Amino acid sequence: MSFHILVVEDEPPLIEVLRYNLESEGFRVSVATDGEDGLLMVSEETPDLIILDWMLPKLSGIEVCRRLRSPTINNRIPIIMLTARGEEGDRVRGLESGADDYIVKPFSPAELIARVRAVLRRAEPSLSEDKLAYGGIEMDLASHKVYRNGRSVHLGPTEYRLLQVLMERPTRVFSREQLLDKAWGRDIYVEERTVDVHIRRLRRALNGSDEADLIRTVRRGGYAIDADAA
Repeated sequence: MSFHILVVEDEPPLIEVLRYNLESEGFRVSVATDGEDGLLMVSEETPDLIILDWMLPKLSGIEVCRRLRSPTINNRIPIIMLTARGEEGDRVRGLESGADDYIVKPFSPAELIARVRAVLRRAEPSLSEDKLAYGGIEMDLASHKVYRNGRSVHLGPTEYRLLQVLMERPTRVFSREQLLDKAWGRDIYVEERTVDVHIRRLRRALNGSDEADLIRTVRRGGYAIDADAA
């Protein structure tokens, strides 16, 4: 599974550099070329991380960051600010607007990738470990074994990938399209209703006779793994 990185940048040569280096490391990349389009893309498909230029058409990167962090939205997507403004005051302003990290142009692609991975690890500490655990469910990522309340759960490859996606972000609702992208891959054509079939199989495997169903169905939204759904 690959993380989805949204690049909000208006310089075509830099867009290509970012896209090439991120995709070479296995990340899935989307691009917005102005601040307003960036906000729209975040609302349509929540990325795992945003690389955000400071100077953008229509809406500056600082304003995009502020809006995402505002009390009305309160979006905690990790944001790396990318800018030519390297003065200490600018760095402070960028971080105070809600950015998680700040990279000054020109930059080393290797450094950028390292910063991206570091920010993702801070945002999702469980992703740097070999195990995921939530609501009595444990996934051993090294051995590909799953347990619920101590009993072994046997899953097919697709159900395993779906569960891993859900377990990496407990309580977050994933649309069927997002689950298709993360569990099957972007270049594979699968109908959205196929997700429902595999979710049913996952539920049957996870839920014992006296165990609550932790997979929450959100009408017109998708699915989440959520202990409060039980």
